[in-house]
Amino acid sequence: MLFKCKNCGGNVVFEPSRQKMYCPHCEGEDSENLVTGGSAAQCLNCGAPLELPEDASAARCSHCGSYLIFDERVEGALRPNLVLPFRLNKEQAVAKLNQEFSNRVFTPSDFMSTKSLEQMEGDYVPFWLYDFQAQYDFVGEGTRVRTWRSGNTEYVETSYYEVVRRMDADFDKVPVDASYQMDDSVMDLMEPYDYQALENFDPKFMSGFYAQIYNQPPQELESRARDKAGHASEELLQQSLSGYGTMRPLRKNLNLQPKGAFYALLPVWRYRYRYRNQDYLFYVNGQTGKVIGVSPVSRPKVLFYSASVFALVTAVCGLALRFLWML
Repeated sequence: MLFKCKNCGGNVVFEPSRQKMYCPHCEGEDSENLVTGGSAAQCLNCGAPLELPEDASAARCSHCGSYLIFDERVEGALRPNLVLPFRLNKEQAVAKLNQEFSNRVFTPSDFMSTKSLEQMEGDYVPFWLYDFQAQYDFVGEGTRVRTWRSGNTEYVETSYYEVVRRMDADFDKVPVDASYQMDDSVMDLMEPYDYQALENFDPKFMSGFYAQIYNQPPQELESRARDKAGHASEELLQQSLSGYGTMRPLRKNLNLQPKGAFYALLPVWRYRYRYRNQDYLFYVNGQTGKVIGVSPVSRPKVLFYSASVFALVTAVCGLALRFLWML
């Protein structure tokens, strides 16, 4: 499918800064007409052949520049339940990168050049969002220590308490990425997202971006979500146990019951920067602007900086020696 402008025939895309469909050709808003059909093998707009990964559900035609959504990959079992629309456009994502790396002395000079930034793309990454109901049964032995002094004698009193906690909690939308292309640890670092902004799926949000279908079914990834919910349950329990000097668990029983899993697309700006034949990947949360990535170090800059410092130190030492000689 393809969104065309009813005014000029251009490709209409979702513009994050406006939160509307927008035609960059005539600047029309909400002027889209949906054209369905086509396949992932051929551009629906110009007819050119497409060379895409098998899991691509939205992409850009390299010949005409149109953003395409592939009907057969957003229908039936592959249709997402939810989508979290981009809040940051490319210019805003670039600003977040610049804010993060502009003050780093040894970053290569062309890191944020216009040519390098052509490699920056907006991706909708497939996630499973899990709901759990947690019941935590805890019994432990806590101690509180009181110390006081009378004359020359110091007294220590240790009180022992039976601590019982029965905790019920609901965890909604625990995220786990379902893409082989994305590093799990990186996607975990992209959190948190504001899930209050989730929308029912509509393909219009995909226009202007790349997207993937899920590579792993919800059953395969549930254990990762369960681990996240378990860690969150433990944090809640520990918060309720404050005020004791020590705590010895006697019984801990956490029961997590799954309540459902939802297929969702979450927004990520992805920037691939190549330096000295090595790729460096950077990610910007398309909703919050959180930046993940480690910049390469420019060897010429390091050498120049070292030489400058050496020259400065040498000059200072020379002046000091001349001053001492004059004395």
